[in-house]
Amino acid sequence: MGAMSRAEATHWVPDRLRGRASRLLSQLTTRSDRLINDGLARADARKWHYAVLASLQDHGPGSQAALSRRTGIYRSDMVGVLDELTGRQLVERAPDPADRRRNLITISARGRRRLRRLDDVLDELHDELLAPLDQAERDQFVTLLTRLLDHHSPAPDRADGAS
Repeated sequence: MGAMSRAEATHWVPDRLRGRASRLLSQLTTRSDRLINDGLARADARKWHYAVLASLQDHGPGSQAALSRRTGIYRSDMVGVLDELTGRQLVERAPDPADRRRNLITISARGRRRLRRLDDVLDELHDELLAPLDQAERDQFVTLLTRLLDHHSPAPDRADGAS
């Protein structure tokens, strides 16, 4: 007996499951994570690399704690991510002039070039993920997801300077 097509496999899913937004979001998240992680791996990167570089480019230098808050990366994991990025010369660590007990992390020129390349990679991956949607549907989908996420997220701590 051969493998079932996607349409045949979907046919066997009970309607009460097939119509649940939570289930659909969960399944799409699994597929999206696989697509993004595999695509970034082919570019010799990880999603945390992108998150840190994007944060530094968009919001400027920050401490390890600030980067943790900005990106959602646990503080304990941030050290390893920063070690990887420093080893690749994508970020620079220097003592914080305001508090020499901590380091201030800055994106390097090489890191800015790498971020632009990863933006291109992610644009291609998102085109693949959202292929069945036209541009207006893509914009609406992102708007709706953003509204849902904002509604279900705690109020952000805006004090993410160099602390």
